[in-house]
Amino acid sequence: MIDFKSEIAKEISKVTNIDEKQLKEYIEIPPNSDLGDYAFPCFKLAKELRKAPPVIANEIKEKIKIDENIIEKIEIIGGYLNIYINKITLSKNLLEEVYKRKEQYGSSNIGNGAHVVIDYSAPNIAKPFHIGHLRSTVIGGSLYKIYNFLGYKSVGINYLGDWGLQFGKVMAGYDMWKDEYDFTENEIQSILKIYIRFNQEEKEKPELTEKAREYFKRLEDGNEKETKMWQWIRKISLENYQKTYDLLNSKFDSYNGEAYYNDKMQPIVEELEEKGLLVESEGARVVPLDQYDMPPCIIITSAGTTIYATRDLASLKERIKKYDFSKAIYVVGNEQRLHFKQVFKVLELMGYEKYAERCEHVPFGLVVDKKGEKIGSRKGNSVFLEDILKEAIQKVEKIIDEKNPNLENKEEVARKVGVGAIIFNDLANSRIKDEIFDWDMLLNFQGETGPYIQYIYVRTNSVLEKAGYVPEIEKVDFSKLQEKEALETIKLLYRFNEFVESAAQKNEPSIVSRYLIDVAQNFSGFYNEHKIITEDKTVQDARLALTYAVGIVLKTGVTLLGMEMPSKM
Repeated sequence: MIDFKSEIAKEISKVTNIDEKQLKEYIEIPPNSDLGDYAFPCFKLAKELRKAPPVIANEIKEKIKIDENIIEKIEIIGGYLNIYINKITLSKNLLEEVYKRKEQYGSSNIGNGAHVVIDYSAPNIAKPFHIGHLRSTVIGGSLYKIYNFLGYKSVGINYLGDWGLQFGKVMAGYDMWKDEYDFTENEIQSILKIYIRFNQEEKEKPELTEKAREYFKRLEDGNEKETKMWQWIRKISLENYQKTYDLLNSKFDSYNGEAYYNDKMQPIVEELEEKGLLVESEGARVVPLDQYDMPPCIIITSAGTTIYATRDLASLKERIKKYDFSKAIYVVGNEQRLHFKQVFKVLELMGYEKYAERCEHVPFGLVVDKKGEKIGSRKGNSVFLEDILKEAIQKVEKIIDEKNPNLENKEEVARKVGVGAIIFNDLANSRIKDEIFDWDMLLNFQGETGPYIQYIYVRTNSVLEKAGYVPEIEKVDFSKLQEKEALETIKLLYRFNEFVESAAQKNEPSIVSRYLIDVAQNFSGFYNEHKIITEDKTVQDARLALTYAVGIVLKTGVTLLGMEMPSKM
């Protein structure tokens, strides 16, 4: 497929003697298509060429070689060159490429097989999957798919919270109150009730905290009873989580959690000591970071125990050895920003600068209701993700019963639309913003939602089904796609890879979700303004080819978000 930016940059380079890679980076997409398909800001060259931008623009326009199969015309507005691409060449290139590559259209091999380690989801076991873990799971899951699509080797790591004092609380509570709960119906829910009860009662009975510490100490010491109970809790927790992961299309390559690193932290402490990085501070052992405008990174607490930073350093050392990663991404809430800055800085001070530079914390906001209040808490009014997903599916089933009661495979469609709505709602805006959870908004088939994109995709299917064929690309007359709405859609489809690569560069799946909304809306405008099934076969074939391409890109795009497409709705 022709890279129009590269072609433009190459020709401008011949006139200015400036590196074409540098020039390509300057090329912009005008905010209004009436101003051209591409714009070159000549003021970027003013200092280097020692001329005024309008003068540079005129000189380039006079001297540039125009291949009319590539560039239709060039206009000057102020210091800008507004460049109009040959529309037939654009349409031909785009549609032939989509037909050829199908679901692989938009992918690339820029990753060249390099490992990208993505640490995401990471629920605390002994509790059902809380809605607070939705964002990490969905954002991380989408990045996993995006990096694979770009030729990287994604490694999904579910760094489970499977160690700590909470297990002492659960075990102590279980021994005290197990006969009061029904473990035959829902084991994980009963464990949660015990955990919540323990937290509430220890406020009035401080001696319970010491009891929990005793149980956890026996677990740390490898006591058989506590170890078996811990293994049981971990097993039933993972079985419970897997139901949710299956619904969300989430995949992990490792479930090594905190417990896995218990015997790998002492070597980290020893290495820090050998390199002279550890100092004593108020009974704790820390790495001072004041010269980097950060508080000290605690490695050993005053109680003599390791801490999150110790485990994260141990896990990073193992990931360096095992994967030699090109990127290590941590999809963890915004409140952990300082923690990761400290950990990455300590890794650098240990002598692993190359890998520290490749580490990135990908923060995100909270899940909030329409009033802006955080959903769920530790006080017993938690909102469980499996319940939310089931409710979304039930709500879609009700909508289907009202609007299309004879639809085949209603349950499957409801699952794809309901779960897709939850996923898209999470990824619809910049991850750093809080996600607003509003049923009316996220299940809207007309708004900027997952169901809307699925609806437009189903429309492309129904048009092709009505026509009874997908036209052969060799027989399509690309000159029949000259309507503004068609060309706007074609230009968007042409840029699919650009948006996917941008999403990876910024670790921001919302770039893909916003792009898909634009594609759906542009095609909807084309569909509403122009009949696709028409008496003129050449016009019909061209419009059907475009319809087919839109369907391919929409389906591929939502797959990168973790959604599935129904064929009918």
